[in-house]
Amino acid sequence: MSTQDGPDREQVLEWVERVAAFVSAEWGLAPITGRVLGWLMACDPPAQTAGEIADAIGASRASLTTNMHLLTSIKLIRRFRKPGERNVYYQIEDDAWSKVIRQKLAAFTAFDELAAEGLRLGWTDEAQTRRIKSARTAIAGLAKVLDQASG
Repeated sequence: MSTQDGPDREQVLEWVERVAAFVSAEWGLAPITGRVLGWLMACDPPAQTAGEIADAIGASRASLTTNMHLLTSIKLIRRFRKPGERNVYYQIEDDAWSKVIRQKLAAFTAFDELAAEGLRLGWTDEAQTRRIKSARTAIAGLAKVLDQASG
């Protein structure tokens, strides 16, 4: 990692560990998945081989393979070869975080539709619908904030 004016390698790896802890705690993914994401956000050059990634984050190639497959299947990182080279490289997608946000929004939208369906079940007790309405109100509030941010 060539960081002439930036943080030293130890600082970067400490940050990568914090990314791993966050990804594990908040998204339920394996810490190694977070390490890969953190490393690919910070590494120089931005395209790295599996061996380079494994060496940087202290992972075995075997444990790395499954996580690289997961991250490429959900299109957060891309796998490619450079012309004339046999090595496979990995790089975080430029729009990786937009994809994450869009996936989360799609899940909230789907849940809002499910909550609306729940309200149509014909409840007679307001206390029973209050919790469902609360979910819909929270989702609508998030949508409003996002509309204001993008407008």
